[in-house]
Amino acid sequence: MAGRNGRTVRDLRRGNRTAVLRRLYFEGPMSRFELGPATGLSSGSISNVVAELVGDGLVEEAGSVDSDGGRPRTLLRVAPASGHMIGVDVGETRVRVELFDLTLTELARTERPLEHQGYDVDVVVGHIRDGIAEVLAAAEIAPERLLGVGIGVPGIVERTPAEGAVVHGQTIGWPAVPLESLLRTACGLPDSVPYFTDNGAKTLGQAEMWFGAGRGADNVVVVLFGSGVGASLVTDDVERGRAVEWGHLTVRVRGRRCRCGALGCLEAYAGAEALLERWEEAGGQPPKRVDEETALTAMLAAAYPADGSAADPMALAVLEETAEYLGAGLSDLINLFQPERILIGGWAGLQLGSRFLPAVREHAVSYALRYPAERVTIELGALGPDAVTVGAAILPLADFFAHGGRRPGPEPGDNQLPAWRAAMEERAPH
Repeated sequence: MAGRNGRTVRDLRRGNRTAVLRRLYFEGPMSRFELGPATGLSSGSISNVVAELVGDGLVEEAGSVDSDGGRPRTLLRVAPASGHMIGVDVGETRVRVELFDLTLTELARTERPLEHQGYDVDVVVGHIRDGIAEVLAAAEIAPERLLGVGIGVPGIVERTPAEGAVVHGQTIGWPAVPLESLLRTACGLPDSVPYFTDNGAKTLGQAEMWFGAGRGADNVVVVLFGSGVGASLVTDDVERGRAVEWGHLTVRVRGRRCRCGALGCLEAYAGAEALLERWEEAGGQPPKRVDEETALTAMLAAAYPADGSAADPMALAVLEETAEYLGAGLSDLINLFQPERILIGGWAGLQLGSRFLPAVREHAVSYALRYPAERVTIELGALGPDAVTVGAAILPLADFFAHGGRRPGPEPGDNQLPAWRAAMEERAPH
């Protein structure tokens, strides 16, 4: 039966379960006494919800704490082993697959290189299929225990009723790849296990907002700097986060040709692939027959030698010019969205690190309008190279929480579509 606001008793129960789970997840362990004011629920509702969650195996006791003159209060926490998620990062140089428990503790991982096969769809699907099987076997987890598989990919993700997630990855030669339906056929997971596919910059942003340098902020831009560049925007107006094709912002009319086919894109100057190409064009000598990450490490060592020897002037000049391009690109994000923070992640961003950041920050501020530039901080992300994978695993976890800790599929007596077909309604509280 629906109330005046259209919410049913089941909706209210689900919302109460979600509120308790989120508080325990982000702020626990907590006692029943603390959960009341933290969630705004009555003591009776807290008792009922906690009893349900304990009965479902989602919440467990975690010791006790002394109270003021009374009996010790039992602490509660989310049970780590009550659910598992897989996160997949379809990156520029490898496919990384990681298995997590409900508290996002890593249980197993595997990586498969992409250097020689590129982004051949069958190869990528095969890597994901084999990686999922490997991590489940390594941790001895039955597929039925999965809350879902989250996948971060390059490109724009469209969700269709017939095929699920379809990836439009122009820079990697994926015009309209029905990735979800391909994975469902290839992986052989139970039909009840959902797949959640999103842009890799957005999954990076998810991870930084939940657990990293974005916590506590409302207006954040998270930049993924790898072979190419991308960004994820979380603002007051875009509460759930949105991937933006920032790397294809035009920074130079009739400039270098980008791998998307257009001229003058930021990615054609600031991505790691472009960095190495420009170093070679300037007369530098990038190492041959190595992966992109190793080559960029060599470029950095040449530009900033640790032994005090003379720097490679060509490598240094390319990096300095790249810092200005990146700074100019960030200034557009500052002017358009006026974020509190800009966080830089991705394997190339982390490699360039603190040595590169001051110059990027200086250029960004010099190109941006003064008022928003004075109010933004530009820092490195806090979660390291696994951030995209962690963010991908958050996608099924967030859906699980949004549905009150119910596993994928309809609830008893419910004739609705499975819960995994609904988009994530909200990002986690800070």
